[in-house]
Amino acid sequence: MTSAFRPTRQVPGVHHRAVGEVLVTALNDGMFEASFEWLTNIDPAEPAPLHAASFRAIPPRITVNAFLLHLGEQVVLVDSGCGGVMGPSLGRLAENLAAMGVAPDAVDTVLVTHLHPDHVGGLVDAEGKALLPNAELIVHEAEPAFWQDDAVLTQASEADRGFIQLARATLEAYRGRVRLVASGEVLPGVTVVPEPGHTPGHTGWLIGSGDDQVLIWGDIVHMPGVQFARPGVGMGFDVDGAQAIATRQRILDMAATDRLLVAGMHLDFPAFGHVARLGDGYAFVPEVWMP
Repeated sequence: MTSAFRPTRQVPGVHHRAVGEVLVTALNDGMFEASFEWLTNIDPAEPAPLHAASFRAIPPRITVNAFLLHLGEQVVLVDSGCGGVMGPSLGRLAENLAAMGVAPDAVDTVLVTHLHPDHVGGLVDAEGKALLPNAELIVHEAEPAFWQDDAVLTQASEADRGFIQLARATLEAYRGRVRLVASGEVLPGVTVVPEPGHTPGHTGWLIGSGDDQVLIWGDIVHMPGVQFARPGVGMGFDVDGAQAIATRQRILDMAATDRLLVAGMHLDFPAFGHVARLGDGYAFVPEVWMP
């Protein structure tokens, strides 16, 4: 007989981290099963041993995270997870925000790393209506220019057309509340870090307060068990594969050199840590949990 008190799920995926005066909260949206076939620029025999060496699941799983900033009086979301567009193992952002007592109408701003569905799926409902009634979206100017290009839609595969249509629906739902940026400080202490390649406007957000900083780097790494050790490995859905690899190598080098705290949408929850050099590649050192 199963005990009535035996849990079947983890507690809410919520983890708080102070960065100076800013409270940065990691919010887990779930995870999904992936495939090593998505990787590029690597011998097909190599990913599985790398995963096995780091005690990771095979087939690989990809974690999806978003982040919430309490920035003075402002409540700022960084990406929104998948919503209902990628299956039942994802889309937990809303319930994690509710567990924190954050209502949808309390979110003032969304910093969008890019317009892929696992980053903006939680911004609109099935009818394409905005789920955050008061939020302004801040997104790199190269993102709408790419996703709204009819030539991109025409040349896309059937699967990729769904990505494009969701990106367009998101921009339409927040029309009049989208601020396009390319560089500089967009909110107090929040600075654009351009990271092109994965998408043309893929953007990291550097959060600084006092002497503390964290780079929320978006999709610099999708499969931590492979791409830290082999930063030259790309993903098949990178828009510009060579540029994405160059960007990854630049950001990992910067993080290791500057001993910069980083956080990522596809790093293992709670997703804060540091990058260390290891041989010809890098290793991720998760931050020790603090109560």
